[in-house]
Amino acid sequence: MRAWPGVLTVNPIDRALGAVRLPGSKSISNRVLLLSALSDSEATLVDLLDADDTRVMCSSLTTLGVQLHRSDAGLHVRGCHGRFPIREASLFLGNAGTAFRSLTAALAFSGGRYELDGVARMRERPIGDLVESLNSVGARIRYTGSPGFPPLLIEPADRLSTDRVSIKADVSSQFLSGLLMAAPLLAPDHGLRISVEGRLISEPYVELTLSLMKQFDVSVGRAGNDYLVPRAPYRSPGRFIVESDASSASYFLALGAIAGGPVRVDGVGKDSVQGDIRFADVLAAMGAQVDFGADQIEVSAPVSGRLQAIDIDCNHIPDAAMTLAIVALFADGPSTLRNIASWRVKETDRIAAMATELRKVGAQIEEGPDWIHIVPSKQFREATIDTYDDHRMAMCFSLVAAGAVPVHIHDPGCVTKTFPA
Repeated sequence: MRAWPGVLTVNPIDRALGAVRLPGSKSISNRVLLLSALSDSEATLVDLLDADDTRVMCSSLTTLGVQLHRSDAGLHVRGCHGRFPIREASLFLGNAGTAFRSLTAALAFSGGRYELDGVARMRERPIGDLVESLNSVGARIRYTGSPGFPPLLIEPADRLSTDRVSIKADVSSQFLSGLLMAAPLLAPDHGLRISVEGRLISEPYVELTLSLMKQFDVSVGRAGNDYLVPRAPYRSPGRFIVESDASSASYFLALGAIAGGPVRVDGVGKDSVQGDIRFADVLAAMGAQVDFGADQIEVSAPVSGRLQAIDIDCNHIPDAAMTLAIVALFADGPSTLRNIASWRVKETDRIAAMATELRKVGAQIEEGPDWIHIVPSKQFREATIDTYDDHRMAMCFSLVAAGAVPVHIHDPGCVTKTFPA
C-alpha cells in the first residue's frame, strides 16, 4: 500500500490531456461478490476493485465460510448455494454502506447469529428502514446501540412469514438493493412481492442491482412500485468482468471539461450498466465536448470557452453530482444541485462538508435539506481542504487546482476506498 502524507499539495494545472484506465466499479464489485458467494458454483471475478470497501466484503464473506482465492485470472469465489456455512460470527464492516446493508438482508433469514458493526461514522448512518422491513416479515434483528442505527444483532430466523414485504427507500436505495439480492433465496415458492413505500431515490443503483441479478440468472419483474421476485437459485456466469467505476470516471471527465482536454477514460462507455455514466451528459449540457464509445468516454472543454451554469435534479447521479459541484466553480454563473438528500447520510454529511470547503476556495454557498446553490468566485483562493475521511471529498477538491491555484488536500489517504494506488 502507498504511504500517504498528511497533506498532499496539488499544484496548479494549466492543461490536462491524456487517457486513464480506471479501477473497477465499487458498486458492481461488492454486489457481484455477494451474488457470487450466494450462487451455485464458482465465479471468477476479473478487474474487481481491490480497495477498502471490497476488502471489507471479502473479509466478511471469508468469516462466513465462503472460499475465496486469487490467481492471475482474477478472484475466484466458490458459491455456498445460498447458505453461509458459518452460523455465528462478528463482522466489522468499516464504513462500507453497500456491504453493511446487503449483508444485513442476506443474513436476516440465514438461520444464524451475527453481530454487525463498523466505524464511528457507520454508527451514524441510518439502517432503520431496512431493519424494520425485515423484522415485519419475521426476521429477528435488534439494535445494540442507538435505535435505527448500527451496530446490529441478527438472531436465527429461517423463513419469511409472508409473500409480501414493504420497504422505504427515500433515505438510501441500498435498503431496496439489499432486500432484492436476498429475496430469491427467501421467497416462497410462488415468489415475493416487494413494495416500495413513497419515493425511491437513486433509482439507477437499483437498476444496476437488477441487471447484475439477471446476469446470475434471476430475473425480477416490476409493476409500478412493486418488484416481483421469484424463488430461484443464483447461477454463476463463470467469468465476470467488472466495469470501470463510472462514479470515479467523473473526476477525469470533469478535468477534461475544465482543463482543456481531451481527457479519455477507458473501461466504461455508452454501454455501461452504471447510472453515473449520465454525468457525461450533464457536462455536455454545460457545453463541454463529449464523445462516447462503447468502452470509453472523451471530454474536452467547450469550444466557446466557459462552461454554462446549470440547475439540475441530481437524483440519477447522486455520487457523481459531488464532482458537478466542483465543475460549477468553473461555470459562467450560479448553479443549483437539487434532490441530493442522500448526501446527508453518506461517508460524511456531504452537503455540509461540500458547503464548508467550497467557501474556502472562494465560492458563495447556500444549502438546504436536499440542495446546494453555488455562486462561483471570479478568482479561486488557495486553500487546505478537510476531507472528513471521505474519498469523494479528496478526489473532487483536487480538481480545484485547474483554477490556477495550488490546493492542499488533508488526509489524502482516504481515497483508498476507491483509488488504493
